[in-house]
Amino acid sequence: MKQVFAETEEKMKLAVEHLHSDLKRLRTGRASVTMLDHVTVDYYGNPTPLKNVATVTVVDATMLMAQPWDHGQIPAIERALLKSDLGVNPQNDGKVIRIPVPQLTEERRKELVKKAHDLAEHARTGVRLARREANERLKKLEKDHKLGQDEEHRGLEEVQKLHDRYIEEIGAAVEHKEKDILTV
Repeated sequence: MKQVFAETEEKMKLAVEHLHSDLKRLRTGRASVTMLDHVTVDYYGNPTPLKNVATVTVVDATMLMAQPWDHGQIPAIERALLKSDLGVNPQNDGKVIRIPVPQLTEERRKELVKKAHDLAEHARTGVRLARREANERLKKLEKDHKLGQDEEHRGLEEVQKLHDRYIEEIGAAVEHKEKDILTV
């Protein structure tokens, strides 16, 4: 029974961690280094994450700066930033690339909030699926007479408590991100 709980909690934790990483990629009004985590640069023919070819720093709330280790890669980095879905217009001065982060429109903010809620619902589905699988395993153990009815009921209650805790964590994460997005 403990193995069922451990595996269930691991699946639920994974769903929440995935949500957190997806929410980090959603753009807020402020510049953040994590905005560029998914940008890949064509580095001598190999797609390479931007953070592996340049130092990316936050200059201020509306500006990022990428300082490539190999200045010959500046055009490739610039192309990668233009191709990304961030809507940024990088400025190249020959040594560094400045990346102004435009302010979000009200319409775009609402789209991002909707996307955050969609991501949260996907995570909730993962948590619910883990709960269902655990409940089915506990019922099968009881049916095979490896657990008593009381143990099965306690197990089902424990799985429900895990479910409720992770669903609450998902709600808190998306609420925090929504505030972040809507803050001008």
